[in-house]
Amino acid sequence: MINQIAYFISVVKNKNFTKAAEECHISQPAISQQIKELENTLGISLLDRKGRSFTVTPAGQYFYQHGQDLLTNYQELVKQTKQIAKAEKEDYVLNLGYLRDFGTDEFLQAVTKFSKEYPAVKVKINSGNHEDLFRMIENNQVDLNFSDLRRAASNKYVNDHLADSKFEVIINHALLKDIQQTVTSHELADMPCILVVGNSEKQSEIDYYRDILGIESEFVIVGTYTEAIVQAAAGAGYLITNERSGQSITDPSLKKLVLLNGRQPMIQHYYAFWKADNSGFYIESFAKILKEQFKS
Repeated sequence: MINQIAYFISVVKNKNFTKAAEECHISQPAISQQIKELENTLGISLLDRKGRSFTVTPAGQYFYQHGQDLLTNYQELVKQTKQIAKAEKEDYVLNLGYLRDFGTDEFLQAVTKFSKEYPAVKVKINSGNHEDLFRMIENNQVDLNFSDLRRAASNKYVNDHLADSKFEVIINHALLKDIQQTVTSHELADMPCILVVGNSEKQSEIDYYRDILGIESEFVIVGTYTEAIVQAAAGAGYLITNERSGQSITDPSLKKLVLLNGRQPMIQHYYAFWKADNSGFYIESFAKILKEQFKS
């Protein structure tokens, strides 16, 4: 019946039996006979034939609209089933990307659980800043990214929200009042902001800190997260992270302040995202496992 549904959709779309037959690579009498058999199976008329022309019945319109969805789902089912079978016979590699210094154990836990459930699948992990990861997923070097969402949501991607975390400022105790628990970017304007970034992505990160986070400070550029913490502990400036990432910072000379936008805490959003046209069983399975880690 799947082939018959495909033939019917082609006839309605092309508004012509001959053109549909050419598209489906069968003869015109054959496609006409297949649609008649489809109507007999359903016990209804999908087309109202008038000589060599036809109109689509109301039932046929409904069947046409929803038949396209069914055909798409069927094709995806076949694709995913073949992909799973292929992975059983040969090495299948799931390429994952995560935002450098995002600071969660959930991603590692998800990788561990996924590897136990699907031992035949090899997992390759890539890290980078947001622009690195975006380029990799655009170039099909990464199947799924674990990152924040800095671009507007697009139908080109599946964007799966995982969790939220308040932005924090890591700063030496001596630079602000000990009783202070929150801070705005304006209060920090006279202090350097320590930015962990490579030269190639320096400007895009600065633009993000300026335009999105509202940072007014001058920037001190360092190459590693460890170096940034050392600089902050030495009073050379402040570091921006979030509550999850900040859990690993235990230096007693440092304090953590919630970064405010006006009176409201600024929030970093955690997402898993992947190309909609690259969605597959293993990608979706990993995304589901990752999401479960944030709920536990």
